[in-house]
Amino acid sequence: MSPKSRLLRALGAACCLGSLLAAAEPPRLIVRGDDMGYAHAGNEAIRRCYKEGVESSVEVLVVSPWFPEAARMLNEDGTVDVGLHLSLSSEWDNVKWRPLTDCPSLRDPDGHFWPMIFPNRNYPGRALVEQKWTLEDVEKEFRAQIELAKRRIPRVSHVSGHMGCTDLGPAVKALVQRLAKEYGLDVDPGAHGLVGVSYKGPHKTSAEKVASFTAMLEGLEAGKTYLFVDHPGLDTPELRAIHHVGYEDVAADRQGVTDTWTSPAVRETIRRLGIRLIGYRDLKTATTNAAASGK
Repeated sequence: MSPKSRLLRALGAACCLGSLLAAAEPPRLIVRGDDMGYAHAGNEAIRRCYKEGVESSVEVLVVSPWFPEAARMLNEDGTVDVGLHLSLSSEWDNVKWRPLTDCPSLRDPDGHFWPMIFPNRNYPGRALVEQKWTLEDVEKEFRAQIELAKRRIPRVSHVSGHMGCTDLGPAVKALVQRLAKEYGLDVDPGAHGLVGVSYKGPHKTSAEKVASFTAMLEGLEAGKTYLFVDHPGLDTPELRAIHHVGYEDVAADRQGVTDTWTSPAVRETIRRLGIRLIGYRDLKTATTNAAASGK
C-alpha cells in the first residue's frame, strides 16, 4: 500500500471514529427560564423549576421591580447558571420599569421604557425602533445593567436580550459583543452550534405542554446541544393582573411551564434518554478547555 493510500485510510478511520464518538455523546440541553424579577410569582416559579425541576439556566432582569428578591434567591441557592437579560422595554400594562441611567432617547413620556422593541399593531407608535434612540444611550444603559448584575450576582455567566433588544441593528449587535467580551460574559451560543427547540405539538394547557415538551425531548439527537426557552410563573392574583394586549392569559400559560418543568414524567424522560442538562457556563468552560488544550 502506498503512503498516500495509508494516509487516506487513516483519515477515513479518524473521521469514522469522530462520528462514532459524537453519536455516543448524549444530547445536551439548556432549559432556560427567562425574565426572573418580573413578578414575585415569577421568582417563586423560576426558583421551584431549578430546585425541583429541569430548568438549568436563568435569565434575570435587573431593571424589573422584583430584581432584589431574585438576586437574593439566586445567591442563596448559588448553583444554577445565571444570565443577564438585557432589557430596553417594559411590556406589561399594569407594572412598569425604567432605565437605570439618564438616557432620554430610551424613555417614554412617563419615564419608563417603551412597551415594545419592534412595531406592534396593538401599541402603535410605542416601539423603541419607532423612536429616535441613540447608540450612546444604549451603551450607557447596557453597561449599567451589566455592572449591577455582576455586583449583585457575581457568578453571572452571559448576556441575552429581552424581547430582541440586542437585535436592534448591526451597531447594537456589535456593541453587545464588545461589552460581553469586556465584562467576561462573551458566551456566543452560535459558536457552539446551539440548536433552538420548542414544543412539539399544541401547548396551551399544562397537559399539552407536558406532552409536547416530552415529544421534543424524544426528538433530540445524540452529540448535539439544544436550547429551550420559556417563562415559568404561578397562577396567582398577582400574575393574573400582569398582561399586555395580545397576551392576556399570562398566569395560566406560565403556570403550565412550571407544571411541565417540575413534572416527574418529564424528569423521567430526561433520565431515560440520558439527556444532559447544562447551562451557558458549561459552554464557556468547554471553550476555555479547548483553547487551553490547543484544539
